[in-house]
Amino acid sequence: MVVTESSPQAGSNQSFLEEVSARTAGVSRLEMCIQCGTCGGSCPSADAMDHTPRMLFAMIRAGMEEQALRSNTPWMCVSCYHCVVRCPQGVHIADVMYALKCMAEQSHSYRDKTPPHFAGVFVSQVERYGRSWEMGLTARHYMRHFVTRLPRMAPMGLKMFRRGRIALLPHRIKGTDQLHAILDTAKELERAR
Repeated sequence: MVVTESSPQAGSNQSFLEEVSARTAGVSRLEMCIQCGTCGGSCPSADAMDHTPRMLFAMIRAGMEEQALRSNTPWMCVSCYHCVVRCPQGVHIADVMYALKCMAEQSHSYRDKTPPHFAGVFVSQVERYGRSWEMGLTARHYMRHFVTRLPRMAPMGLKMFRRGRIALLPHRIKGTDQLHAILDTAKELERAR
């Protein structure tokens, strides 16, 4: 099928690109992607992604909304910003990935509930304690999704505990009231978009 300017699909393609760009914090520069592949080559999580970032961006441009939102690629992004630093066009790739995660969550478009659950547990801990609590994160997430893996992880967890690398109880940061004020403002801004 040939897509022309007058076909309905051409309009929907552009509107999905525009929607993703609008939902991205700041200026996404997504339309500037030249499909060079630097992002995928820079990504430490690329092997776990079902599509490279550039493939995902091509899908967005093609109006493949359902496929893009069902991709695991945004969920595998660890927000290291290595791709952003190396992108010759200055595309804000990690921010686009975050926007896609939010869109997938709102539309329940993800294939696997594991990554959104992990993200939810992580965010709830940061909101409550001001930082991640590894023991609690592991317990909540693995007890729900990977209970059979816990016995294999126990020796490593015990070594980390003995060396002071993880704690049994969460550590709350100082100034959580300031953190909550920042998070509340961010949520208000998100709702206003």
